[in-house]
Amino acid sequence: MNKRHLCRMFGVTAVYLAAALPASALLLRCPSDSVKVGDVCIDKYESSIWQIPSANTALIKAVQMGRVTLAELTHGGATQVSPAHNVAPCMPSFPATFDATGNWTSPLFSVSVAGVNPTSCVTWFQAEQACALSGKRLLTNQEWQRAAAGTPDPGTDDGETDCNVGGLQRALESGSRAKCKSNWGAFDMVGNVEEWVADWTAQPTQCPGWGAFSDDLMCLGGASSTATGPGALVRGGFFTGVFVEAGVFALDVANPAQAGGGIGFRCGRTNISTPATAPIP
Repeated sequence: MNKRHLCRMFGVTAVYLAAALPASALLLRCPSDSVKVGDVCIDKYESSIWQIPSANTALIKAVQMGRVTLAELTHGGATQVSPAHNVAPCMPSFPATFDATGNWTSPLFSVSVAGVNPTSCVTWFQAEQACALSGKRLLTNQEWQRAAAGTPDPGTDDGETDCNVGGLQRALESGSRAKCKSNWGAFDMVGNVEEWVADWTAQPTQCPGWGAFSDDLMCLGGASSTATGPGALVRGGFFTGVFVEAGVFALDVANPAQAGGGIGFRCGRTNISTPATAPIP
């Protein structure tokens, strides 16, 4: 009689199976702002960045624990920074205390919540710091790819439920396209705004595409000898109007100091067994 049979006899099948799983998979419980993908809590929604009154420490803690609601943010005096609308400059822009370098003197916080346009016109450095201040981090490219699995890639946009890949040529409220949802439950990983991920590479010289594998955008060909800085990967495509370029395999590269009107991000967290330790001013 094998171990599985013995465990069933004694009613401890769950214990036996649990022993075969990584500890992180057993202990990880994702808060309401995220979905569990492997051993990582991935934000359900593209990030919006908020300025929160320093006196409202309860609201900041709710953000850091992944439990905040849109109503709590708006009623608590929080102000969204740089919501995406179209390729024109985003307003209100980032304050001087949270400049493009990410060397902030007054914190801003990344939030995963439906019902608001995600933040764009954000550099990689600002995105990484906003994630960290909320007790999170930017996703790795590998984590992003996992979380995007199953997101529809229709090549069209019906203007209602499909992913926002260009019918309106502007960003929409996170979670507003019902069908644009991955198998894991993450919204808008295709279209709406492109998303910074953590990985850096050399800036490319060409966009060779994926060949027969996929018709999604793929700009990772050659290494520029004239670029003035490195590149950071950007995933998913955006509301560009070139429908086929967006998708779960869409991959572009941008200077991490660049702040484009079509580039946003989302965060994730690996360990929530202890409260977030991002500073509260």
